[in-house]
Amino acid sequence: MPLLRRLRRLLAAGLTALTTACSPVTLLNSTISTSGLIISRDLAYGTDPRQTLDVYRPLAPAGALPVVVFFYGGSWQTGSRTDYLFAAAALARLGLVVVVPDYRVYPAVRYPAFIDDSARAVVWTERNIASYGGDPHDLFLMGHSAGAYNVMMLALDSHYLTSAGADPNDIRATIGLSGPYDFLPLTEPDIQAVFSSEPDLKLTQPITYADGHNKPILLLQGDADTTVYPRNTTALAAKIRAGGGPVEEKFYPGIGHVGMMLAFTPWFRGRAPVLADISTFIARYDR
Repeated sequence: MPLLRRLRRLLAAGLTALTTACSPVTLLNSTISTSGLIISRDLAYGTDPRQTLDVYRPLAPAGALPVVVFFYGGSWQTGSRTDYLFAAAALARLGLVVVVPDYRVYPAVRYPAFIDDSARAVVWTERNIASYGGDPHDLFLMGHSAGAYNVMMLALDSHYLTSAGADPNDIRATIGLSGPYDFLPLTEPDIQAVFSSEPDLKLTQPITYADGHNKPILLLQGDADTTVYPRNTTALAAKIRAGGGPVEEKFYPGIGHVGMMLAFTPWFRGRAPVLADISTFIARYDR
């Protein structure tokens, strides 16, 4: 048990480094088996080096599988798709095809370029995922932290998808993990810089577009999160529900911001049923 506790602390420290300094979580991913999976790397969905994605899929799928497009966090300033092998592998083992894109970040771009990139990654998925065993008309969007913001903007403001050439009807549902959806006023200088291109900051907030006309949305949050406060989930769910829209929210006791992603790993899965709740939700809306 002492050895297991030490390993858990090391893994937690590794993922904390990932979310704060974009460090590769080599230790964490080295514990994750990719046996039984096919991984296709470095697939371009645009011309910028950051407009690249990886695809994870089961080795022997039974027909076309549902697809999850997963966007990681990093305050719209950092992140790498390669760091999220542990999450993508866990999702693929549920019988899903998993797409993990990179997207352009500050200071190279400002709002809304990272949302535009997210929409372009969805377009690529619609047009190409059948070649990787996925059903292009059975797509689920999912993101953590800043990535949850990206997918919620796509889900609640359809112009991003339609402008990029995507069909919003292909999106079955959206899953947000620990996302910032209602975070005005902006108080941190780096976040102010990310959104400095928009004079009306209300237009940058997912909650602004919540009118109840969305596809199903699942919001998962740790109640001990001090990075993105749980009130973001509470407020968005309340506004969607007030408009008559389909939304579910769940809070995990004692789980913080990093803990939401650690729950994808075998070492921490017992602390919160994040993966099981995602699986149940996708099965409910899988076509």
